[in-house]
Amino acid sequence: MSHPTDFHEELDGYTKIDQYNTAQVERIANHYLDILEALGEDPKRDGLIKTPERVAKALQFLTHGYDIDAAELLRSAMFEEDYSQMVVVKDIEVYSMCEHHMLPFFGKAHIAYIPNGRIVGLSKIPRVVDAFARRLQVQERLTNEIRDCIQETLNPVGVAVVIECKHMCMAMRGVQKQNSVTTTSAFTGAFQNDVTRSEFLRLITASLD
Repeated sequence: MSHPTDFHEELDGYTKIDQYNTAQVERIANHYLDILEALGEDPKRDGLIKTPERVAKALQFLTHGYDIDAAELLRSAMFEEDYSQMVVVKDIEVYSMCEHHMLPFFGKAHIAYIPNGRIVGLSKIPRVVDAFARRLQVQERLTNEIRDCIQETLNPVGVAVVIECKHMCMAMRGVQKQNSVTTTSAFTGAFQNDVTRSEFLRLITASLD
């Protein structure tokens, strides 16, 4: 599956360049013309004339994580450092698309690792989250993919990942429970120890105020 490569990284985020894979835009847009008609809408009315193209471009952006090598992001900013305490990056915004209904789920990720002679630039951790989140996903796999990427690339003493998300497939349809939150977690190495894991959970719930 080919994905656009028009989304350039800048500083700690991504800057969207207003260029798209035009062949994909046309192909996806044509399908959405059919979908609008199947829903009983008139795709030629003013409010919908450009909707198929807009949706096609939005989907390209929302799935641009397929084009990002998350491990390479980490390798691009790895440094030798004699630091062996827990490094925690918490409250990382997560925006993804459920692969079952193609509806959004969103929330926060909390990630920690214990270095084993190598650290990584802190901005790379949220970028790894984004690289996997900007794909069709389930929260359980997203959690494991982030854990495995950090563990396999940095080879730390341990990795901890906790993700808390609201799912629109639960809030807008199905059980329609608007306030439910799904929490997933994944641990390796030292974080499988109760004491270390408890310290991590305490840190991500603590306030600095």
